[in-house]
Amino acid sequence: MNKIISAFYSKTKLYVYNLNYMPRLIILFIDVFLTICASALCYALLRSLKVTFYTTLNIPIRYSIIILVNFIFFLVFKTYSGILRLSTLVDAIKLFYATASSCIVLIIINYSTYFAIGKKIYLLPSLLINFIFTFLILFSFRIFIKIIYENLIKINKSSNVLNAVIYGADFNVLAVINSLNADKPIRFNIVGFVDKKNQNSNKRILDIPILNVKNKISKVLSSVEANVLIIADETLTKQEKISIVEDCLEHNIKVFTVPKIKDLENEMNVSDKIINFEIDDLLDRNSIVLDKKAIAKELHNKTILITGAAGSIGSEIVRQAISFNPKKIILLDQAETPLHHLKSEIEQLISETNLQTIICDIRNKETLKEVFSNYKPEIVFHAAAYKHVPMMEDNPAQAIFANVLGTKNTADLSVEFGVTNFVYVSTDKAVNPSNVMGASKRIAEKYIQSLFFNLKGEKDFKTKFITTRFGNVLGSNGSVVPLFTKQIKYGGPVTITHPDIIRYFMTIPEACQLVLEAAAMGKGGEIFIFDMGEPVKIIDLAKKMIQLAGLVPHQDIEIKIVGLRPGEKLFEELLNDTSQTIATYHDKIMIAEDISKDYSILSKYIDELIVLATTSDSNAVVLKMKCIIPEFISMNSEYNKLDV
Repeated sequence: MNKIISAFYSKTKLYVYNLNYMPRLIILFIDVFLTICASALCYALLRSLKVTFYTTLNIPIRYSIIILVNFIFFLVFKTYSGILRLSTLVDAIKLFYATASSCIVLIIINYSTYFAIGKKIYLLPSLLINFIFTFLILFSFRIFIKIIYENLIKINKSSNVLNAVIYGADFNVLAVINSLNADKPIRFNIVGFVDKKNQNSNKRILDIPILNVKNKISKVLSSVEANVLIIADETLTKQEKISIVEDCLEHNIKVFTVPKIKDLENEMNVSDKIINFEIDDLLDRNSIVLDKKAIAKELHNKTILITGAAGSIGSEIVRQAISFNPKKIILLDQAETPLHHLKSEIEQLISETNLQTIICDIRNKETLKEVFSNYKPEIVFHAAAYKHVPMMEDNPAQAIFANVLGTKNTADLSVEFGVTNFVYVSTDKAVNPSNVMGASKRIAEKYIQSLFFNLKGEKDFKTKFITTRFGNVLGSNGSVVPLFTKQIKYGGPVTITHPDIIRYFMTIPEACQLVLEAAAMGKGGEIFIFDMGEPVKIIDLAKKMIQLAGLVPHQDIEIKIVGLRPGEKLFEELLNDTSQTIATYHDKIMIAEDISKDYSILSKYIDELIVLATTSDSNAVVLKMKCIIPEFISMNSEYNKLDV
């Protein structure tokens, strides 16, 4: 059969698999034609047996009635609606129902005529034989088309088609493979399935073997010459997925994942939805469990102001906060276009929360004061900041204006307008800072903490100042992951500042979940630090991202060491040398016991620092920062000379 199809294909070059789905009307006409053929075959068979037919109606009319009745039931059961090359048992059942119903109706017509005029139109055996012939011919036609198509696909597979094994053997997987077979051009050739429990080993699905996984998955794929694993098993734990992916990457096996078929808008384009594993899928982290009741108590029916709302962290805080049904969320940022996009996105969510977008620079206290006066926020999430280390190293005055003055303005106005909770989003770079950005964030931390303890005893003071401190966030603007993704997309090289540099990572949703949790548990004056898991070596991160893209590090994509940037450390910390931690009820959140300077002295120093920033004397600004933060030691920076 394959040889015949191959010869036919080589002569005619029929690219059947590239055709769009055959129009339903054509399929209906083909079914009618095949019904005529079945009737003719039935008539010829009975004639050869010298059967005597009834003469109630002439032959054309008799068989026209048969064709018409079948045609009507084709319409009723929509036998023409299926895709011929993907015919399944469902299509066979539809055909059976249609042809059997036609036979029953014809029998009823036959005996109705007999009772009405005393004559029958058809021999009963002829109707039964006609039904059998019609069903078999229609069904055989669909099977024939399916076989032809599958063989043409095998013959014409290009070198770009990848041999793949699907991890999973349930109903979801059946839908996946049927959808993959419908795609054009063909992307994957499925050569096997893996059943996690090994309960169906040595069995087959759609004539494809279910493989035994006694050994590592890489060996299973090697045994069937597959170079792709598609994970479609929804029961796998994150740890199991990580183990599987790590094994595959080690052996240069591409790994993809596919969503549930029910989550796809068009399951016939499922190949487009099969995507590479993302690097955050490989973070060995347990899911975070939130105290949603405590968070809801803080946020429900409240007016919330979020500064830096258009940024990576600010926008995610908006998305998560809105699920707790606050009365109003004020989205404040100076970036017009990202803020517009965020509002458009959030407005698509079903929520009774009132959204207000405000274009405002937190460095301008008078404009910011109007926002507080007009909207009377009860909770403030302060995420606005300049955060790029090299940029702030070149522009220390701007770091002071945005990160110090902006925070001071927002904090002071929160006190003035009776905000109940002020949550400051800080960074691990504020710990033993080695750069201007980190030092500016540390000064802001110290200011709001000292402000709280200075006002804590006053009668009308009610603002709880809370600081949250965490490390790098995967996918945030300016982080290494988007940079590496872009570099890999354009063929490299992927640039690493130092082969030994390590960082803590968490995802944006994780970070914002913990910010909300800290906001709910905070009593005021705390610096909350988050469990960031195990540190990640950046060069290993780069290698994994290259492998996840289906490429080979140092072969397809070069990894280039470019040297530490100004102010950059080899590793970050979450605690100062003099600090200790206190546990909380949440195992991923701790409180840093930190020393708060006297507010009056610190405030005086900060005012002097802000004045210096207006002079554009970078050395004077940085020197003053070092006076305020004695542990600020510049690294790989022109400001090293200012360190004593």
